[in-house]
Order: sequence, then structure tokens, then C-alpha cells
Amino acid sequence: MTKDQVKERQKHLLELTGTFCAQKLDGEYFELCEKLIKKMGRKREVPFKRGKLEIWAAAVLYAIGSINFLFDKSFEPYIPSKEIHDYFGTKPTTVSNKARIIKEMFDMWHFSPEFSTSRMEEDNPFNNMVMVDDLIVPLDSLPQDMQQMVHQARAEGKDITFTTK
Repeated sequence: MTKDQVKERQKHLLELTGTFCAQKLDGEYFELCEKLIKKMGRKREVPFKRGKLEIWAAAVLYAIGSINFLFDKSFEPYIPSKEIHDYFGTKPTTVSNKARIIKEMFDMWHFSPEFSTSRMEEDNPFNNMVMVDDLIVPLDSLPQDMQQMVHQARAEGKDITFTTK
């Protein structure tokens, strides 16, 4: 498959997820899907080169949704995963298998900074923790100057750990 063909499939995949997000979710979910699809398109072995694009679109949404608690009624936005399958005409097992491949490929997990919604970033319980001598401790237990260093590093998209030895 040529690069142009891959770009065409990527464009179609973006259209599929974009339409779904516009109808059922929001712009933030589309931005996360777009980021993930473009990242997939840059892989040496582009995963969506083969297979139905509807399955890949559903899998992208499922992967992003699962790490952001989209299928949990206590979160907003909420939709049942069945809505994704019904919309794209896909089977749950096929989609969940593809989503697992995507999540493993990009090391996606709950509170993954790269693919979390803004609400998930704010509610991340790890925001108030820091690693000191290989132990996780509350950030507010550190001296003020060290807390400042952590906040500064995180504002720059980095993380910081401390060693007292």
C-alpha cells in the first residue's frame, strides 16, 4: 500500500470518528481520536492498512473511551459501548481486540497524559503524588521549594523524582 493510500484511509478514518464525535460526544474526544489516528498513521507498520475502517474507527473510540471512563455512567460524557458497535455495525469482541492492540501499541492506560480528557487530567490522583527514593509520597509532604520544582517540571510536561541518598 502506498503512502497516498494510507493517507486516504487515515482521512476516511478521521471522517468516521469525527462524525461520531460530533453526533454523540464532543470536540475534545475528536481531538484525542485525531491525535491517536495520526500517530497510528506514522507507525512503520500502519495498523489500519488492512481491515474495515469502521472496525478501526470503533476501536479508536473504544480505546480512547475506555481510558477516560466513557462507559461509566458517573462520568460525563457517557455512552454505553454498545452505541459505538451499533453505530459502526461492528462486533464487540472484534473492536475490543483491536482497541487492546492500540492501547498496547501506545502504552495507553487510565490517566495516560497524552490521551486523557481535560477532566481526567484534573482528576488524576497522581497529580498530588511524587516519587521520593522509589516511594510514592503525597506532594504536600515535601518542603515548599521541592513542591515548586515538581509543579514547574509538570508545567513543562516533564516529571520529576527525588533521591535523598
